[in-house]
Amino acid sequence: MRLRRFALAVLACAAFGAVSVAAQEPPGVNEAIASLCSQRAAATTITFDREMLDAMLGGDRVAGFNSITFEHYQYPDPAFYIPEQMHALDQAFHAAGWKHLVEANVSARDSASPVKPIADIWFHWRGGEIDHVTVLIRGRKDMNVIRVSGLLRPMDLVHLSGHFGIPKVDPGAVMVPAPQ
Repeated sequence: MRLRRFALAVLACAAFGAVSVAAQEPPGVNEAIASLCSQRAAATTITFDREMLDAMLGGDRVAGFNSITFEHYQYPDPAFYIPEQMHALDQAFHAAGWKHLVEANVSARDSASPVKPIADIWFHWRGGEIDHVTVLIRGRKDMNVIRVSGLLRPMDLVHLSGHFGIPKVDPGAVMVPAPQ
């Protein structure tokens, strides 16, 4: 019975999820993500809205989440991520007022590395709280995009890190914006 409800929720999500995701992202982001790699990918997207998150957690809401969307892109061959498209993606976020945090110790040359994926994180602030987060994880033969919508305190993200494919954040670390 529970599996059946989950399957119905995923189907409903597939029907309505694309509309809610498009409304959250700045113009140009979805196009830049779709053309980030030099080859076509098999893509899977799943969105969990507020009601689905409440149902999965037994009514115990996670922070102020409205939705969480997971996108997985699988490439047949090792991926080459196009630097100009990555720049276009970053510029689309920047133009809409989002802040970019990136793992500083990985160079662009390492983007096709089979060992260590690259994680980029963009935040959109509303007052003293974060209202949207997008995480992009580029690996050798796959790419993942995690989009979180809802009012979050920065500490909520520390608690979320290490789950849902979001990279682990050291609670003692100082987060600084990526260089322009």
